[in-house]
Amino acid sequence: MSKRTLLLSVGLSLALGLAMPAAAQNAGGATAQARQVWAPTGLPDRVVLSPGADAAREMAVAWRTDARQTEAAAEIAESMDGPAFEGQARSLVGATVDGAATGGQGRYHTVRFANLKPGADYLYRVKGADGWSEWLGFRTASADATAPFRILYFGDTQNSILSKGARTIRAGLLRTSPDVVVHAGDLTGRSQDWEWGEWTAAGGYGYAMVPQIPAAGNHEYSDDDDGQRQLGPLWAAQFALPENGAAGVAETSYYTDYQGVRFIVLDGTAATSLDALDTQTRWLDQTLASSTARWNIVVQHQPIYTCARPNDTEALKAAWEPIYRARNVDMVLQGHDHCYSRITDGAGKAASAERRSAGAPQGPVYVVSVAGPKMYGLNDRALIQPDRVAADTQLYQTIDVEAGRLRYRAYTVSGDLYDAVDIVRAADGSKSLREPAEALPKMRLCDGEAGPDGVPCVGSAK
Repeated sequence: MSKRTLLLSVGLSLALGLAMPAAAQNAGGATAQARQVWAPTGLPDRVVLSPGADAAREMAVAWRTDARQTEAAAEIAESMDGPAFEGQARSLVGATVDGAATGGQGRYHTVRFANLKPGADYLYRVKGADGWSEWLGFRTASADATAPFRILYFGDTQNSILSKGARTIRAGLLRTSPDVVVHAGDLTGRSQDWEWGEWTAAGGYGYAMVPQIPAAGNHEYSDDDDGQRQLGPLWAAQFALPENGAAGVAETSYYTDYQGVRFIVLDGTAATSLDALDTQTRWLDQTLASSTARWNIVVQHQPIYTCARPNDTEALKAAWEPIYRARNVDMVLQGHDHCYSRITDGAGKAASAERRSAGAPQGPVYVVSVAGPKMYGLNDRALIQPDRVAADTQLYQTIDVEAGRLRYRAYTVSGDLYDAVDIVRAADGSKSLREPAEALPKMRLCDGEAGPDGVPCVGSAK
């Protein structure tokens, strides 16, 4: 199965989300109705594929069924062009949990696929009490660390996930043909069952066929009766993520090596609210120190440099930014601020341009973006610190990974190129930033009540 064929299937299958009842798209105030709309059946739903620690040889899948399916059963086979692949399938059994015990419904299942061949196409299916899912395809990462591939990156979805956020998710999947997808947190607004129903419907079979790398945001957490922050239990049920994270934050910190890139996912909420900063800081340093990848990309929710909030996330900035610089991190992909920002020098874009013109090494590149409709106004540093910003704009981003270059591009939800930069690595390991030849539109800003689309701005001051 070629990647183009796979994505065509993804595109056709995204009709699943479009067919959801209108009530499901506005279920915030109708809990009982939402539970009925998003109730599980005897067939698998909410199927999400994730990479293992070594994405060339390991993948994992999570899915949901009604309570009658008590075993996590899956089958996997190497793909072939004819229909006889099913005879070569092998059966696997994984773990299952009671959905009601996690704040959801039915049962959630996970199965891990190990000992896979690098750069190979596979087909898999998962079981429900009334039958199997269709056969779904994925491709493992190549063992060649210099082989090119494409990352698709989304900021927060969070609100009106299916009615307004889905258009960004689907535009990114359909237009970019990604090999892996990164989510920088706040996938949902309150980590409730119906929200996860909307989120999985928004991505359709794209989530089941392209490996997903999610970070947890503050909205994946809630406060218990004592005011203590706790991770929504549906997070662990919905994903089968690598089990190699920091102690005490194993469900929301992890890394995966994908074709020359080490993705390192951190949990800023646990770091700032649950005394998990020191453990993650030590783990981050060790994970970067042990990395043999050509590129290192960090994914976290709360940004080091903010574009909406008046103050940066100082605790994370003090603990993690020195490590990013010392360990030569290439990019930090973030969300949380509901605006767009790309920063290459905390001293400001003038200092960044000066360093670039002098040929000085640069990096990491810090990006904040937003996929959903919730917007915040820009802060008073937004026009002097970032290289480029946007207000009131839903976006998706691609990163084309090559042996000596990361080609970063940001697109509005309409598919228009909005921002672009290349990170180029020299033979000695030093990095420089190159402004590409593509012409960029003027920045999308709010001027009083006037927004960039000719209607009043919706972003509120933070």
